[in-house]
Amino acid sequence: MNQIKIREKYAVDLAALFKKAFGETPESIEDVRSDGSNRKLIRLKNAKRSVIGVYGPDKSENNAFVNFSRHFAVCKLPVPEIFAFEPADKIYLETDLGDQTLFDFLAVDRSDSELKPPAVDLYKKALKWLALFQTSAVKNFNFSDCYPRSSFDRQSIMWDLNYFKYYFAKLAGIPFNEQKLEDDFNVFTDFLLGAPADFFLYRDFQSRNIMIKDGGTWFIDYQGGRRGALQYDVASLLYDAKADLQPELREKLMEYYVSETAVSGLQSKEEFLKYYYPFVFVRLMQAMGAYGLRGFYEKKTHFLQSVPYVVKNIEWLIENRELPVKTPEMTKVFRKITASSQLRQFTTKRLGLNLKIYSFSYKNGIPQDFSGHNGGFVFDCRCLPNPGREEKYAALTGKDAQVAAFLEASGEAGTFFSRASEMVEQAVSNYMGRNFTDLSVCFGCTGGRHRSVYMAQKLYALFKGRKNVSPSVKHTALNK
Repeated sequence: MNQIKIREKYAVDLAALFKKAFGETPESIEDVRSDGSNRKLIRLKNAKRSVIGVYGPDKSENNAFVNFSRHFAVCKLPVPEIFAFEPADKIYLETDLGDQTLFDFLAVDRSDSELKPPAVDLYKKALKWLALFQTSAVKNFNFSDCYPRSSFDRQSIMWDLNYFKYYFAKLAGIPFNEQKLEDDFNVFTDFLLGAPADFFLYRDFQSRNIMIKDGGTWFIDYQGGRRGALQYDVASLLYDAKADLQPELREKLMEYYVSETAVSGLQSKEEFLKYYYPFVFVRLMQAMGAYGLRGFYEKKTHFLQSVPYVVKNIEWLIENRELPVKTPEMTKVFRKITASSQLRQFTTKRLGLNLKIYSFSYKNGIPQDFSGHNGGFVFDCRCLPNPGREEKYAALTGKDAQVAAFLEASGEAGTFFSRASEMVEQAVSNYMGRNFTDLSVCFGCTGGRHRSVYMAQKLYALFKGRKNVSPSVKHTALNK
């Protein structure tokens, strides 16, 4: 049977189910977007009602979704009502929640990369409901309905890690030692299995599976749910690739979730954080496997547009959140991914550049850049006149106006900064065009207090407020 006949059959079957459920005939039928799912969704409408009809080719998956929905409805969670279900025909009718997802809402309710308060409030609502899905809904939950496994166990974790290995790393041309990587996967999995796991793990808790209706959040696509740890679903939402939340907002939303009564009474913040970032890595690896399968293997190239965002997330994690277990080969793979210019080219959108500016003392060594591609500059300011040799400036720093005036009066500092900033400008433009998201610039001098601090502050001021550039400055010798 060809595709058009299949389309006609499930549409006819769903129209018949509509009539059987409501005693009425639908007056219109239209297709509904289903993103990456292999299910078929249609909207059936008449003057009295509008419902969503679903044809799902997998009977076990259909059974899980329908039974989960009925259980969650009893728990008074905001999920679609199941009006009718015909298991043999693989069809069911559910509430029409409209067409706007949280991801759609983000597209219009943000300025550049910053979310506006209404979007942040929706994230908080979603996290509040998530806590109830995970905890309250576990009572009387029938885990035998879970598909394909009843818990996020060793087998489930290894499936995700190997999904990443074979569909992303291999197909993206990332080299690795297979045995060493498999050994790391086992060490990593052993650690993850130490997390408390007597909760409902939603599995695909991301912005495209959260519907926005009447100012509230409604939830779909939990048919892959099973018993598991709290951290996985929080990671799924906050590190959702193309949602592209800023690291600071992610941290604030994570803090908000941990403070929720349903969670805080069961797990302390310290206990939660022990496993949180490792689960973030697992979720990102699962997502990369999915993008690789759909994009590299099935040639559905629009899925590859999410890859640069995941690379950006991996880069932030390996620089800011070290794994609590040693996985050297896995870490090498991550670094090779973040060093790849090719993987950053699958979207034309500018992801934004973190410009990390440092001042330092050569006595203590050059600051290390732990981001994936190790790109950056080191400028030696020891060739400039040294204010530190003057007694009246010795107790001051490059932040002080008197030191700035001393350096500017020489003329040499202006020439030095002009030439250094010109090179940085060129790199910033090039990096942004290639979607590299981190660039470090280090200014060094003898004591790390005067000339280097002055130059670092001046460069920070140059880029502060620049569109798509997020500068930060750290004076390593002043912080000691």
